[in-house]
Amino acid sequence: MTPTHTDTETATHRGIEETTKHRDEPAETGRENGHNTADSTTPDGPSRATLSARLEQLEAENHHLRAEYGRVRQSRYRKRALGLAAIGLCAIGGAVAFPNVQDVLLALGGTGLIGAVLTYYLAPEQFVAADIGERIYTALATNQARLTDALGLSENRHYVPTKGNRPGCRLIVPRSQQYHPPETVDGDSDPIVTAADHRGLRLEPSGLGLFEEFDDALTTERARTPDALATQLTSALVEQFELAARAEPAVGPEQVTFAITDSTFGDCDRFDHPVASFLAVSLAIGLERPITLEVAAADNRTDWLLTCRWERNDKTDDK
Repeated sequence: MTPTHTDTETATHRGIEETTKHRDEPAETGRENGHNTADSTTPDGPSRATLSARLEQLEAENHHLRAEYGRVRQSRYRKRALGLAAIGLCAIGGAVAFPNVQDVLLALGGTGLIGAVLTYYLAPEQFVAADIGERIYTALATNQARLTDALGLSENRHYVPTKGNRPGCRLIVPRSQQYHPPETVDGDSDPIVTAADHRGLRLEPSGLGLFEEFDDALTTERARTPDALATQLTSALVEQFELAARAEPAVGPEQVTFAITDSTFGDCDRFDHPVASFLAVSLAIGLERPITLEVAAADNRTDWLLTCRWERNDKTDDK
């Protein structure tokens, strides 16, 4: 049978529709795939949704680690409190068993129990991660360094005790390289000094607050000689403040050089670094004389060498 014109036209229209349908299918499929691209892995790497999920997981793990770190620190304080309590109870029990030394043991027992109570209830509830503190310090150090550069000041750093009965110190950044720091300065002086012979900055150093904490925590009298004081300072730096993994002093004539390893706040050659500032401030107040700080990178055995220099004072050194 010969096809009619109507049949031919119908078949033609059907073929055009099928061709159009096949031609449109890849575009629709592409749109569907494009809609789901965020949820699938591309040849270039993980998808955005996968990366977002990983980021949320890392943030949760980071939060968990911070909480766990705080719990461990608090647990350490609790263990110390239990240890002090055990020593106190043992001493009191010994006082009953040994009447001849009863007074000494009772005093030791009472001290242990009081120390246990204070350690338990005064343990810090919140800890700031070291990297957060380092970032805060970095911003402040950058601003202060740019300020000294803008004012055309020298690279010398002098830590000078303040006048008065309360221990204090100021960081002096002079304009002249030949600047000779005074024995003491006024703690209430303006931070910007415009006098011709003292032009520069007088700032409160970052180590002053650390020195106050160090001084309050001492169970014995603060040392007055460079070698003994340097030993106290390095112990506080590592054990009390945990600002360095290791600190070793080398005492010489009119100077102390501290070898610092693994500083918590990074490079020690930045402006008024907390580690260097604490050491210089403590020596300035403890020895009652100006301290000039010099910072240098060290070899593989240690990271930094912090040298604190002073001039001999015959009135005090001969005592």
